[in-house]
Amino acid sequence: MNKSTTETERPDWLEAELADTIDEDYELELSEPALSEEIRKIYRKAHPASIPRLEYFRTLLRLQAELIKLQDWVSYHKEKVVVIFEGRDSAGKGGVIKRITQRLNPRIVKVVALPAPSDREKTQWYFQRYVPHLPAGGEIVLFDRSWYNRSGVERVMGFATEDQVEQFFHDVPEFERMLVRSGIRLVKYWFSITDEEQQMRFLVRIHDPLKQWKLSPMDLQSRVRWEAYTKAKEETFARTNIPEAPWYIVEGNDKKRARLNCIDHLLHQVPYEDVPHEDITLPERVFNPDYERKVLPPELYVPSKY
Repeated sequence: MNKSTTETERPDWLEAELADTIDEDYELELSEPALSEEIRKIYRKAHPASIPRLEYFRTLLRLQAELIKLQDWVSYHKEKVVVIFEGRDSAGKGGVIKRITQRLNPRIVKVVALPAPSDREKTQWYFQRYVPHLPAGGEIVLFDRSWYNRSGVERVMGFATEDQVEQFFHDVPEFERMLVRSGIRLVKYWFSITDEEQQMRFLVRIHDPLKQWKLSPMDLQSRVRWEAYTKAKEETFARTNIPEAPWYIVEGNDKKRARLNCIDHLLHQVPYEDVPHEDITLPERVFNPDYERKVLPPELYVPSKY
């Protein structure tokens, strides 16, 4: 990671960006739902004070500025980066992915969150449906869950047989070594939360109409099968933590710290540097004295209600 600013410096661009976007970021951070007063008390008791909001935003913006440099380096040098995000339901994977991509170019940085396999895909080589989403030169792909579904949810929920799971454990180390040998930089994160924290987050989702969509029957079953998921996770680490693609565990009970720690760690996994940029100048507007802008019919305009 190439740090161009120290933690104590406050460059003008940061102050300007902070002032300009604080409302947008604050909206993203409105995580405390309209819960019953009793659940609100329990939730607050279980969550001691986190990083002060302003300090969190300042640090996040600095890290996002570095992510832009990383993106530019990947694009310039035609590098290929894959980042895998795994973990229990509600562990915070989506939140960190959102902060990573928030200010990046979606043509360069892509998020892949595949649905359940179709009947046809179930008959394919297991890794086949993931391969088309791997990056070309100059791209970063973030997998919001990945081929590790096989050793996780598919195994625990009975969607894969023990023979299929064993075949997966046999194949995945070599599959990932192939990716690395092909020039892909592969980084794997597991977001870890406690039993109590997951229960609180599920209660939040149940009582918040803006978050109920995040709960699926599969999520609710994950509560019932907490211990089975724990055993599956432990075996996954034991059999797929290879030198070419090690696992990194992100402690996720504190959402803000988890986001900052993960982004900071990711920046240190890639030896990016500043790349040449052409100077950008705004060209002069061409005025045609014979051009007259037409007045469009009022029914074409979106009503100004706000």
